[in-house]
Amino acid sequence: MLEKLMELDGEILLWIQDNLRADFLNPLVKGITYLGNGGILMIAVCLILMIIPKTRRLGAVCAFSLALEFIICNLLLKTTIARTRPYETVDGLTRIIGKQSDYSFPSGHSGASFAVASVIFREAPKRIGIPILILAFLIALSRLYVGVHFPTDVIAGIILGTLTGIAACFAYHRITKSKEKIFS
Repeated sequence: MLEKLMELDGEILLWIQDNLRADFLNPLVKGITYLGNGGILMIAVCLILMIIPKTRRLGAVCAFSLALEFIICNLLLKTTIARTRPYETVDGLTRIIGKQSDYSFPSGHSGASFAVASVIFREAPKRIGIPILILAFLIALSRLYVGVHFPTDVIAGIILGTLTGIAACFAYHRITKSKEKIFS
């Protein structure tokens, strides 16, 4: 079963490479994927939210979610599972960005993006939450397009980020004993 799933992972990446990649899209998708490098965009979102008095608490909860996701994803799971990158194992797959320096599972770009986006989507008005959630999806999908993650890496990152976002919101509401949205 696991072998079939891994085979399907590779087939999906090859399909993306053969059917979705296009020279005119490459710069755009690379730009989207670079937004997630080092979690820099989501760190910036957290900092901006924390600077503005009206959104300070939302920014703090986002930062907590992001930190929790980083610990679980980058310090625990990636080093424990140590999954090789797809461009090193899938015959015929080429990456269109530089070689990555860490392991593949789960996707840190996806996890970080969803750690912040899930908090904002849950705790802020939808006019703010929906665009950031769409951006998180684009960052996650870009990792497949550029050939540096398996689909299961990205799915795991999305799930992990969403769960840390939910956990951070739950902790905030539990500590403050408030049922109201953090920012509305």
